[in-house]
Amino acid sequence: MKAADLWRMPTPDAEAFASQQPFCIDTMSLPQWVRFVFIARLNALMDARAAMPAKCEVAPAVAAYLQQEKTPAHHQLLIVRAVEKVDQIVTESA
Repeated sequence: MKAADLWRMPTPDAEAFASQQPFCIDTMSLPQWVRFVFIARLNALMDARAAMPAKCEVAPAVAAYLQQEKTPAHHQLLIVRAVEKVDQIVTESA
C-alpha cells in the first residue's frame, strides 16, 4: 500500500470508528479502514494472545476497491496478494 501511495492519509475522526457498516464504508475509505481498523485489530488480538477471527476475507474488497480506483495493475497484484496472505494466515490460526 505504501508503494501505491495508499498509506499516507489522515487518521479518521473518532466518530468514524463507531460505524456499524462493513469496512466502515460509510465513514472511511477502504485504505483508512485497512490501516486504522483492520491492522490495529489484528495487532491488538496478537498482543492479547486472543483468538483470531474464524474467517477473514478482506482481499476481495481490497481488489474491488483498487480496480475502482484504477490503481496500476502491478500495485493491485502486489497489494491483493499480500492481503490474501493475511486472510490465509488469520483464517488458519483461528
